[in-house]
Amino acid sequence: MCARASHLAGGLMLTGSGVQPVQAVFLLLLVFVAVFAGLARRLKVPYPILLVIAGLLLSFLPGMPRIGLDPNLVFLVFLPPLLYSAAWTLSWREFQRNFVSIAMLAVGLVLFTVLGLAMAAGSLLPGFDWRSAVLLGAVVAATDAIAATSIARRVGLPQRIADILEAESLVNDGTGLLALQFGLLMLMTGRTPSVVEGVGRLVFLTGGGVLIGLAMGAAVAWFERWVDDGPIEIVISILVPYATYLIGDRAHVSGVIAVIACSMYMSRKSPGYMSPQVRLQATAVWDALTFVLNGIVFVLIGLQLPYVMGQISGMSRMVLLEYGVGFSAMMIAVRMAWVYGETYIAYTVQRWVQKVEVEKPEPRRLFVIGWGGMRGVLSLAAAVSLPYVLPDGRMFPQRSMIIYLAFCLIVTTLVVQGLTLPWLIRRLGLSEPVRMKGEEQEARRVLLREALVHLDRKRSKNRDQSAMFGELIASYQQRLDAIPTEREERVQQSVDQVRRSDAILAVLHAEREALIRLRDEGQIDDEVLRTLQRELDLEESRVHTGWVVAY
Repeated sequence: MCARASHLAGGLMLTGSGVQPVQAVFLLLLVFVAVFAGLARRLKVPYPILLVIAGLLLSFLPGMPRIGLDPNLVFLVFLPPLLYSAAWTLSWREFQRNFVSIAMLAVGLVLFTVLGLAMAAGSLLPGFDWRSAVLLGAVVAATDAIAATSIARRVGLPQRIADILEAESLVNDGTGLLALQFGLLMLMTGRTPSVVEGVGRLVFLTGGGVLIGLAMGAAVAWFERWVDDGPIEIVISILVPYATYLIGDRAHVSGVIAVIACSMYMSRKSPGYMSPQVRLQATAVWDALTFVLNGIVFVLIGLQLPYVMGQISGMSRMVLLEYGVGFSAMMIAVRMAWVYGETYIAYTVQRWVQKVEVEKPEPRRLFVIGWGGMRGVLSLAAAVSLPYVLPDGRMFPQRSMIIYLAFCLIVTTLVVQGLTLPWLIRRLGLSEPVRMKGEEQEARRVLLREALVHLDRKRSKNRDQSAMFGELIASYQQRLDAIPTEREERVQQSVDQVRRSDAILAVLHAEREALIRLRDEGQIDDEVLRTLQRELDLEESRVHTGWVVAY
């Protein structure tokens, strides 16, 4: 892996040594995450953005410990579970439908970025030769898998755009790291790989990663069928991304692609081997785990400012600011140019050359896809992993500037684009109200009809329980009749559903207060409280997901 191909800067660095300082830093980071994520919720700002801003502000505080970022910490600790969690929620059907768009962004745009910066070396990037520019392009080419989609889904971005942005950010993690490997090879050996070698290497890394990921997923899914224990399955689910990544890395293929393939496979198979109880437990654990890891990552990005600035000498702050702003604007323009250019070229070829009837590109959607290309911690870790010294013993002079430019692009895209994306989506009229999709409505109808058929069959076989089955049939029929079929009915149903949900939530709140009072008065023990509290929590989850049944 590229993180091992270099002399690494220290990990979590602060004055002193031993276990206690490390514990203090970890607890401090957790406090930052909890406090500023809570503040972000109150301010209705996506927490990744506020955590980055908080990290930047905290880095200026006197006495704040200097926390450096070890690439191994990112590649081996944070990256596998975050990739696994993000890939788990990807829709395989939508991935197939949008494969061309995803591939053109995750592969084509990475190549376009690297080649563009290589050609701009010396003119737009003073002091950079083309090899250094290739490294810079590889470092900043990959987008972040969390920030864009967390913001987009909050404001109701059309699902297709959200799917494309998320899948792109997952796949281009692999292609970006591959480009970095080639860049390091050229820098350290002075040899430029041929096109055939590059394509062959890409196929080997990607194909090998997919095969290892699928094999790992199949083995774990088979084993899981023999286990039905929440804690055991949760531990296994946490071990799987790390094991898959390390096996892929040891096999010299893409560990990133291996984790993504494994996660998508196991997500597809999970309904067959994971019980509802285990699924609820695993979801809760993984939600907390990914929140903590993401929070720490985004705070660490902001806290890198003193480290980044300490790497550069001989330039005034104003000149550095101009370089950072100019480079960030250039990279945003490069992405916009690719998104628009590639889309309209593909449309022209299909429409006028191949004579295929295709949907005309919508400029406002393309603009959001271009604007949603946010960078994250992977770019910074890749930059920090670059070598200090060249094979001939000379210092690598562009290393500090690459780290600085990558940091500027990360902050600019996360903060500026992240904060403006909700406004932009509303301004362009792309915001969609949260409502039941047509195919989801039909799926609910099918499920309820199947339930009615099953209950009617049971009633005919159990005449002595006819009254009970009759009540159940009436309840299910009522739920089936409540699914809207017309647009006007859908609006009224939405209003009624909100009112009914609010009433049920108020009842559940009163029940929780009564339950706690019984425990405090000594009438029930904590085990009874936890059992009944879980039932209330499950009922509330059904309310939030729309499965509100008649009492």
